[in-house]
Amino acid sequence: MKNLKCKMDGRAHFAFFILLSALAFLAGCAEVTPREEARLKQATAKELTALLSQREAAIQTMKGLFSAKVRGGIIPIASRVEGVLYYRRPNSMRLRGFTAVGSEIFEFVQANDSFKLRLPTMGRVLSGNPSDMSEMGKLARPFQLSVWAMAGLLGTDTISKDETVALVEEGDRYRLEVSGLSPDGKQLTRRLLWFERDTLLVVREDRLTESGSVEATIQYEDFRPIGQVEGTSSAGDGRLLRPFKIVLEDGKGQGSVQVTFHEMVPNQPLAATDLPQVSLR
Repeated sequence: MKNLKCKMDGRAHFAFFILLSALAFLAGCAEVTPREEARLKQATAKELTALLSQREAAIQTMKGLFSAKVRGGIIPIASRVEGVLYYRRPNSMRLRGFTAVGSEIFEFVQANDSFKLRLPTMGRVLSGNPSDMSEMGKLARPFQLSVWAMAGLLGTDTISKDETVALVEEGDRYRLEVSGLSPDGKQLTRRLLWFERDTLLVVREDRLTESGSVEATIQYEDFRPIGQVEGTSSAGDGRLLRPFKIVLEDGKGQGSVQVTFHEMVPNQPLAATDLPQVSLR
């Protein structure tokens, strides 16, 4: 009888321990949900638009080293490129691409409303307007995608005064719909921007055609601090963050480009040989 009583007491203590453990687990779960929800920031369309403008103003100059991996034959020059980026606010940019052994593949310079593309291996020099690259033939698509990717990195493609925005909440993300007028006066959605709600960083962008189909999808990943922001920061803690990995998917099914940055140096003087202040006309 004594042994039986000990066994019953032991079982009672074990059951009581299991009950306490279950209650503690449930209490812990009850605490996690509000904390997860609390980290999601609240923002309006106006606030996100202002945030994009602030991030654009935070970069006066930029110099970066990157590698690009091209899939699907989207660019007829090379499938792997080692590159360097030079940028000066508000709209001067220079991209140079090299092979793994250092031979120059291309030089792309954009300033104001003009661009120039030099292809040393092909002995060609092309120029025109960034809004119409049809003169470039098969090269137009990859360089248009590159311009969009760098605009997202630098923050230069901000929302203009003649564009309107609408905000949609999607769980732990915000989707900002950017619309504007077509040449015939129709209101069209041109871009979709997804913000992570815990950081308010843009992690995805869809470029749309006039018919509303996706022309290109750009994913921004691996955000790292590259400096400090004066005043209100883009991350809320004074850090200037930029994506070190950019993945572009062509909406027309022509392929994809993955750009990986190895180094970014913001807001340092650029030499005249880096990015000459000249007109391309």
